[in-house]
Amino acid sequence: MPTRPHGGFVHIYFINHPAFCERIKIKTDPDYKAGKRLSQKKWAQSHPEYWKTYRKNNPEKTERNRILQIIRNRRRARRQKCSENKIAKSDARNSQHFELLGRFWIVPMIAKMDATKVNIYTIIDSW
Repeated sequence: MPTRPHGGFVHIYFINHPAFCERIKIKTDPDYKAGKRLSQKKWAQSHPEYWKTYRKNNPEKTERNRILQIIRNRRRARRQKCSENKIAKSDARNSQHFELLGRFWIVPMIAKMDATKVNIYTIIDSW
């Protein structure tokens, strides 16, 4: 039975699902992947007005995609900024004095989401 990248098994439904089989085929067969990419490129060249027409006929989807792209761009920029600033300032740790009050789990009672682990600190010195 196939496994997921982060552990766990794949349900039988997904193994028999055509889209799942397609993804596996694309990942494992370089010739199939190249053929699929070439086929998609040919289709796009023979239908150059498709996306313009689609966006014109579906303005709500266009706006949704625009908003999601802005979010993806911000996340990407934040990740790049974090990777660029790997050297900490010498006073970064000394400027704020915190004392760990405790570690707690926030467990949602209504919303369908996972429990989240949080650390709660008390501020010792004033700014």
